[in-house]
Amino acid sequence: MKKGSMAGIVTAAVIYPLLFVLASSCGLIHPVCYAYAGTFLPLLMSFVYLYVTANMQRFGAAVLLNGVLLAVGLIAGEGNPALVVIIVVVTVIAELFRRMKGYETLKGVRLSFVPFAFSFYAYSAHWWTDTKGSLEAALKEMPAGYADKMAPVIANTPLLIVMLILTIPVAVLAVRIAERVMKKQTARLK
Repeated sequence: MKKGSMAGIVTAAVIYPLLFVLASSCGLIHPVCYAYAGTFLPLLMSFVYLYVTANMQRFGAAVLLNGVLLAVGLIAGEGNPALVVIIVVVTVIAELFRRMKGYETLKGVRLSFVPFAFSFYAYSAHWWTDTKGSLEAALKEMPAGYADKMAPVIANTPLLIVMLILTIPVAVLAVRIAERVMKKQTARLK
């Protein structure tokens, strides 16, 4: 790894949690935007992931990104059991897929990005795993009436299932777009 790529990896690791802040901010528009931002966030996450995996062709790309995210979340007081468990699970699966398909392969990056793409849902999962606490927090932290708008979003389990399933084709499309845009990084992979 070159010196320049190390600086780039560190920059990517800083940018990655900022994408979660951006996606979370969508909730100011309406709770449904926050709840399902995780389906579309992979369109941005894929660029960070491809950059890091192309420059870190060994174990640790997903661990680094989600490790920084988890650390920031815990420091900011956003760490909850659902976040920790889901982040660990999607990170382990992503790293296993990269190992199976090869750290230096584009196939490994593509396959591993699919579970990694569910990372934002680890952050928003508290709505479904601690609904009462999430609604109470909304009453304290959000504008009047926000919790009333949240409740039907949380209760709509069929839409949650659809959005979780939709995350898979979005992730596949996102990594393909990133490959076409980031030709230099893509060329580093077999």
